[in-house]
Amino acid sequence: MQDKVIVGSEEWCSFPALGIPTIKARVDSGAKTSALHAINIVTFEKDSESWVKFDINPIQNNAKAVIHCEAPLIDKRVVKSSSGFREQRYVIKTKLEIGGKTWEIEVTLTNRDSMGFRMLLGREAMSGRVLVDPEKRYLLGQPTTEKLKEYYYAASENKKGLKIGLLASNPELYSNKRILEAGELRGHEMHFLNLKYCYMKLDATKPEIHYRGGKVLNDFDAVIPRIRPSMTYYGCALTRQFEALKVFALNNASAITQSRDKLFSLQLLLNNGVDIPTTGFANSPLDTDDLIKMVGGSPLIVKLLEGTQGKGVVLAETKKAAESVINAFKSLNANILVQEFIKEANGKDLRLFVVDGKVVAAMQREAAPGEFRANIHMGGTASVVKITSDEKKIAIKAAKAMNLKVAGVDIIRSSKGPLLLEVNSSPGLEGIEGATQKDIAGEMIKAIEKNFKWK
Repeated sequence: MQDKVIVGSEEWCSFPALGIPTIKARVDSGAKTSALHAINIVTFEKDSESWVKFDINPIQNNAKAVIHCEAPLIDKRVVKSSSGFREQRYVIKTKLEIGGKTWEIEVTLTNRDSMGFRMLLGREAMSGRVLVDPEKRYLLGQPTTEKLKEYYYAASENKKGLKIGLLASNPELYSNKRILEAGELRGHEMHFLNLKYCYMKLDATKPEIHYRGGKVLNDFDAVIPRIRPSMTYYGCALTRQFEALKVFALNNASAITQSRDKLFSLQLLLNNGVDIPTTGFANSPLDTDDLIKMVGGSPLIVKLLEGTQGKGVVLAETKKAAESVINAFKSLNANILVQEFIKEANGKDLRLFVVDGKVVAAMQREAAPGEFRANIHMGGTASVVKITSDEKKIAIKAAKAMNLKVAGVDIIRSSKGPLLLEVNSSPGLEGIEGATQKDIAGEMIKAIEKNFKWK
């Protein structure tokens, strides 16, 4: 009895081998396994053994404090959460220190952002060593605010980060919030710059960019353009102005401009040896019949050149339907592409996220029942997928051909091999971060840091 530690339902503990000086844990004898918050989880080989490295924000609801950890990997298992969700997790073994006692426990790694605690201490870790008084909390004491600051914030407060602007339209979008959060987490000064409120002074000797109220924006180190299609012209003009002021743009204006022109971008990709589905483009409705034959007949896809997120994309299942759709679009003077329909893809495509010449994440998108478009905004579902080396090469080559530092590359699997559908210069993060549990926003910030050799 005297050898056992008596704890409350919530306690502070530490993981000395992981470099975590203190972390608040939920003590739950109803849970079998223990779990630790982890993001950016990556496996690697060390001394011929499997290891895992990961990041942790040890304080709940605070993204600024971050610890980089690594530990030997002992297992990978499916864990069922209290809500019934089943998830495959990496398992590590490390030393837990609580109440002056230290012993080794098994811990699963998972993103606990939605939970109230960064750590869950389960019954297997407590067996024979801990007694729980569920009516009490913090029987072993709590660290002071000063102590937490000493542990986690002193180093970051003394380190001057970069001044980074996010050029976009909606501060409430998941992608925009995540980028701002990721930049702050890595110690940078982040600003949301609404495109509508920016205006420019064109001058040979003193060019400027002003923000609502006359604030001058000339002192930024970098900008991240996230320009919606309807703002392409003005957004790219603003990005060019920042570039003229020697501000680093994560995606430059010329790359964004050419990526928004679907026809030009496909021609550019073909010139760089990237395979695409057979595609036709014409100006006159008189050429409709031959245009349909050119791409292999019906069924076929008709795309508006200005479409995005699956909008302006129609599947014509018969030749008559194809003629009707093409002629209807042409009567509106709309620019369209006609593309072969890849039936064997079965409503699925791949989204590969490329940052600074590397594929940092990939997911498979599957269309909703009765729908052929796999876009998440059209009700499609996302899941983790293992991509081939050919698919990875296509994505990297496509981003390089478009001169994009950040790109969402859409690929479809066909009987002819992987084919490129589209390259997006402002890809959304919500679907792919949710499916892969990877910190893609953080990778975007790292690409900016790399440009400045910032550590």
